[in-house]
Amino acid sequence: MTDLPRPLQSPDFSHVDTWVFDLDTTLYPPHCDLFSQVDIRMRDFISQALDVAPDEARRLQKLYYAEHGTTLNGLMRVHGLQPHDFLDYVHQIDVSHLEPARDLSVQLERLPGRKVIFTNGTVAHADNVTQKLGIEHHFDGVFDIVTVAFQPKPQRTAYERFVAASGIDPARSAMFEDIARNLLVPHDMGMATVWVRPGDPGPERHQQLSHEGAEGEHVHHVTDDLALFLSGL
Repeated sequence: MTDLPRPLQSPDFSHVDTWVFDLDTTLYPPHCDLFSQVDIRMRDFISQALDVAPDEARRLQKLYYAEHGTTLNGLMRVHGLQPHDFLDYVHQIDVSHLEPARDLSVQLERLPGRKVIFTNGTVAHADNVTQKLGIEHHFDGVFDIVTVAFQPKPQRTAYERFVAASGIDPARSAMFEDIARNLLVPHDMGMATVWVRPGDPGPERHQQLSHEGAEGEHVHHVTDDLALFLSGL
C-alpha cells in the first residue's frame, strides 16, 4: 500500500514538540501479529474467570471490546473483575520473532522534542515490545492503562488523565494511532492526528472497529508505514 496523506489543519508539524504513540500495531506493523497471542490469552482468562466455555468467552471478549473500548473495561464494569491479574496474564506473550525496527529507530531519533507512549496495555508490555524492537531508548515515558486508572481510550477521561500525568500541551502534540476512533478526542483537544492503518479489516465487528470513522475530519493524516511517514517530516 502507499502513503495516503490527509491535509493537516496546520500546514506542517513545525509546531509539535511532543510526539505521542500508541503501542500495538502502531510501533510495529500488523504482520508481526502479536495480538493473536493476546487474543487467545484473553479468551482463556475469561473462560476460567467466568467459568464459561471458550466460545462464550470469546463472544464476551469481543462484545466488551466493541461496547466498552477494551475487553478489560467490560469485564470490570459488568463482572467487577480486578484488573491486575488479567493484565499480567494476557501480556505474557512471545516477542522473540520481532526484528529490530532500524528504520523506525532512525526516524524517531530525528524527531525533535519529547516522545512518549500512551497505550491501553501496560508498561511491562510496552517495555517488552520496544526493547525487542530496539527503540525503547527513544521514549521519555510510557503512560498505560494503570496511569489512567483503567479508563481506556477512546474515553475522554483517559486522555484527560494522560495529559495531566504527562504534562503535555495538546496544541503542541501529535498523536499516532492504529484505531481511528481513538483519534477523536485528541483532535478535539487540539492535537495533530495520524492514523497508522492496521491493514484491511476482517469481517467481524471487532475487526472493523479500527477503521470506523477513518474518513472523519479528526483524522488528519493516514499512513501504512510509520517510519516512511516520519521520514517525510
